[in-house]
Amino acid sequence: MLTLIGIILLLAILAAVAALAYATTTPDDFSVQRVTEIGAAPDTIFPLLDDFQRWPEWSPWEGRDPAMKRAYTGAPAGQGAVYAWRGNRNVGAGRMQIIETSPPLRLVIDLHFLKPFEARNKTEFHLEPAGAATRVTWRMQGRANPVMKTMGMFMDMDRMIGRDFETGLANLKRLSENPGLPP
Repeated sequence: MLTLIGIILLLAILAAVAALAYATTTPDDFSVQRVTEIGAAPDTIFPLLDDFQRWPEWSPWEGRDPAMKRAYTGAPAGQGAVYAWRGNRNVGAGRMQIIETSPPLRLVIDLHFLKPFEARNKTEFHLEPAGAATRVTWRMQGRANPVMKTMGMFMDMDRMIGRDFETGLANLKRLSENPGLPP
C-alpha cells in the first residue's frame, strides 16, 4: 500500500516524465525577431552595432550588473571582434564574435552562452534603408537544447527575449536619432 508521500513522489516522477516526453515533440530550432524603424541613416546606426565597445550605450543587458566583467579581443570592430562577459545571475557569462559584416547593412554574430546554461546561437542585424529612416531587424536563432525545450513549457522564450530586443532597439533608436545625447 502506497503512503501519501509515495503517491506524491510517484505523481512528481510521472509529471517529470510527461514534461520531458512533451519537450521532445517541440521544434529543435528557435528564432526570436524584432523590427523597428529608426529615423537615421544606416551609416549612423551600424557603428553602434559593429563595435562591441559601443554596446554599453544601448544594449538591454549592460545595466543589469554594474560589476560585470568585460573583455574585448580580436579586431577593434567588425569581423573578428570578440566581446566576452561574466556577471551576476541576471547577465550570466558568454562570448560573442562578429563572424560576418557587410557595412552598413548586415552584421552576423556567433553568440556562445556559458551561464546560466550553455547555448550557441546566431544573432543578426539587418539594416534596410526606408526613405529617410532605416528599418532595423534584430534576430537570434539557434538549436533548442533539451533545457531550453523544457523551459519553453513554462516560459515564453520569444516574449522573454523579445522584450529585451524591444528595449535594445528602443535604446538604439534614441541614441541614433539623438547622437548628441549622453548614453
